[in-house]
Amino acid sequence: MDFRNVINANKESYLDELFEVLKQKSISAQNVGIRECAELMMEKLKDAGMQHVELMETEIHPVVYGEYFVSDDAPTILIYGHYDVQPPDPLEEWHSPPFEPTIRDGKIYARGAGDNKGQIMAQILAIRTYLEAEGELPVNVKFLIEGEEEIGSVNLDTFVAQNRGKFEADLVYTSDGPMLPEGHPYVLLGVRGMLYVELEAREAAFDNHSGNKGNIVPNPAWKLMDLLRTMRDADGQVLIEGFYDTVKAPTARELELIESLPFDLDEVRRNVGHEGIELTKAEYYRKLCFEPTFNISGFTSGYGGEGAKTIIPQDAKVKIDMRLVMDQDPDIIFELIRDHVAKHAPDIIVKKLGQMSPSRSSADLPFIEPIRKAAEASFGKEAFIQPSLGGSLPDAVWTKVLGTPSVIVPYANVDEANHSPNENLVVEHFYSGIETTCRVIAEMKNIKL
Repeated sequence: MDFRNVINANKESYLDELFEVLKQKSISAQNVGIRECAELMMEKLKDAGMQHVELMETEIHPVVYGEYFVSDDAPTILIYGHYDVQPPDPLEEWHSPPFEPTIRDGKIYARGAGDNKGQIMAQILAIRTYLEAEGELPVNVKFLIEGEEEIGSVNLDTFVAQNRGKFEADLVYTSDGPMLPEGHPYVLLGVRGMLYVELEAREAAFDNHSGNKGNIVPNPAWKLMDLLRTMRDADGQVLIEGFYDTVKAPTARELELIESLPFDLDEVRRNVGHEGIELTKAEYYRKLCFEPTFNISGFTSGYGGEGAKTIIPQDAKVKIDMRLVMDQDPDIIFELIRDHVAKHAPDIIVKKLGQMSPSRSSADLPFIEPIRKAAEASFGKEAFIQPSLGGSLPDAVWTKVLGTPSVIVPYANVDEANHSPNENLVVEHFYSGIETTCRVIAEMKNIKL
């Protein structure tokens, strides 16, 4: 199949199409340019050769849906992506305007270049490439491109559940996030979930003088600190009763997969900015893929400005994010936290700020290895399989709500700077992503499901 020659013949026009999409603002948090971008994505799907394209409304931002039907007997692949982007702030840190795509040193710089417009456009243009090379697709292909990913995919669960029949598929295929270092592609089988909570302690009606009222008015910051000591020990183990009860142990196959992944401790230290980290490869990937976290992401109380201000603060807040693994349920974990706080500090207020369920597809599914080989052939670098991503994506929508296995194959470079100023995508990665998608579609027709 002559995918690479077709891509080479269309490189300039493909880049022009991507630039058109990158120029269109689509900031979901501010509702800037969202509908205009959704309509543009519809045009791109139609131009690529999708037979049916429509805009589907949600409570906030619309979903773009596309379908190419071959037959009831053919496998179906559902391709997921998002057209919304993060706000570009701080603007002064960009070396070129965020919505004026610019190529420097082989990279496209623009907001959305890596997350996720560059990657979803690679998927869309793969359809055009395949049809030009072969005349027709060998499998049924569906697209679901949402406009709320950067605000937490708040309506995606409900939307997919309400339209379950429309999105039925044999595989959900996503390209999002960065590749491994040195341009190595990999196939992600899942993600950790997340629970985000806020704990608030309140004491006096206002701040008090720490001398005149010291030893008289209680300090809410100490109350929160005392509570936190009951929730996690010095070795990092969570002390909340029942927290680990449902954690699913990795399979022998999953442990085998992490042993094959690349690992460079010095590079890990550089990437996180901490020279004191001491981990083996097995420890690193076990912690990243199979173990939950309990992280203080913010602690606010009293005066934090320059110089001194001697007060007893009236309140204190701590924000905690937990990355959850299979089979931890964020709703159950939240109840465990509420019970723990009620037992140790009943006057502290507990709020849930967000959640996402963990998700993981089996490494033994028949299309995993063909997809790995497709990425390897397209990028020209050894490709790997990783059981789970350390971060969180709405992958459970597919595996739990839709009941469909899901894989994530990132096309963006490891230093894409998504969500940051100077977000970028290596130009050749864009083309290799198009080729990878073509190869995945070709492989799907040969797989017995």
